[in-house]
Amino acid sequence: MTFELMVALRYLRAKRKQTLLSIITFIAITGIALGVMALIVVLAVMTGFHQELKTKIVGIKSHIVLSNNWQKVSNYEDVINEIMGFDGVKSASPVISRQVMLSHGTGSSGSVLNGIDLSLIDREFLTVLNLEEGSLKALENRTLTKPGIILGRELARNLGVFLGDEVNVICPLGITTPMGKIPRMKTFKVTGIFDCGMYEYNAAFSYISLKAAQNLLKMENTVTHIEIRVTDIYRAGVIAKEIIKKLGLPYWAGDWMKMHKSFFSALKLEKMVMFIILILIVLVAAFGIVSTLIMMVTEKTGDIAILKSMGATEKSIMKIFVLQGFIIGVVGTLLGLVCGVGLCELQKRHPLPFTQLPSDIYYITTLPVKVDGTDITIIVISAIIISLLATLYPSWQASRLDPAEALRYE
Repeated sequence: MTFELMVALRYLRAKRKQTLLSIITFIAITGIALGVMALIVVLAVMTGFHQELKTKIVGIKSHIVLSNNWQKVSNYEDVINEIMGFDGVKSASPVISRQVMLSHGTGSSGSVLNGIDLSLIDREFLTVLNLEEGSLKALENRTLTKPGIILGRELARNLGVFLGDEVNVICPLGITTPMGKIPRMKTFKVTGIFDCGMYEYNAAFSYISLKAAQNLLKMENTVTHIEIRVTDIYRAGVIAKEIIKKLGLPYWAGDWMKMHKSFFSALKLEKMVMFIILILIVLVAAFGIVSTLIMMVTEKTGDIAILKSMGATEKSIMKIFVLQGFIIGVVGTLLGLVCGVGLCELQKRHPLPFTQLPSDIYYITTLPVKVDGTDITIIVISAIIISLLATLYPSWQASRLDPAEALRYE
């Protein structure tokens, strides 16, 4: 142990006559700990929220959407074969998507009807869809008298339907008759109810088989777009450009980052602003370190004078008080780190009752947390740097103390 560290540790041990000083030291440590804990918990929640939304949005909406400027993709089987030849492409499936009206009894609700091919759909989609009741295979069960349809939980609740009930699907793009244009309508049987964890999707999305959608919308052997999933979602933009370069016009591809750019950019900006605001807590706590060291310098004026008289240099005196403030900062940071990570793990394993969120207001039903190593590193380094900076002025003042002047009144 160096001379400076030994003296710094000794000064931190409170004596009876230094009770006020020890209380201020405790407050400084607590302030740093609370600031670090708040930063870790808030950034973990924001990171978890960002990750949860990304998983659900990308899981339901796919990584890349390939469409045709002529609104219909006719030779989709050949296009899918070409797409599957690209490196990094995991799956490609044809989809028909249209706005329709669903009705049951006296209830009615708008919906985004999706026709999907279960033989080509990706497993990730099936996992995120989270079917609560019924079976996806029933969509393509040809023994049923009526084709099957799967509804979101909120959509089924709005219509007042349950598993096995029948709903009417009304398409605005109707057929022309001598009496004028009338909507196209067909009855479907509810064969499943899903809950993907996002209210917006649960209240609007419905799924039928691709063949049933083609028959309903008279699209024969065409689809509205092709949904592509890739192994690395962050390369989706690059892969989309490669696909368009090969297929050429009239095809157009949009990746998930481009389609949801403003949303995820807003989340990223919010996280950055929150970090800046919460770091102010640590800055306020740093003033506790400044006041502790200033009082310590005042209290130890005689000791400093004696140390200088015995040969201690200004650098050594300054180092004593820098180490003292550094120890306060490190102890506070470590306490905050342990408490913050502990709270996050507790929330992850056993969600607290007050963290439950109403599904009709928020995208998710519980407060998600994800402790990111990079965030933790930035928080710890920032807190220690702020603590060190807070020690500079009091330490400099202590190093400039004149021994003769200090000992005159001793």
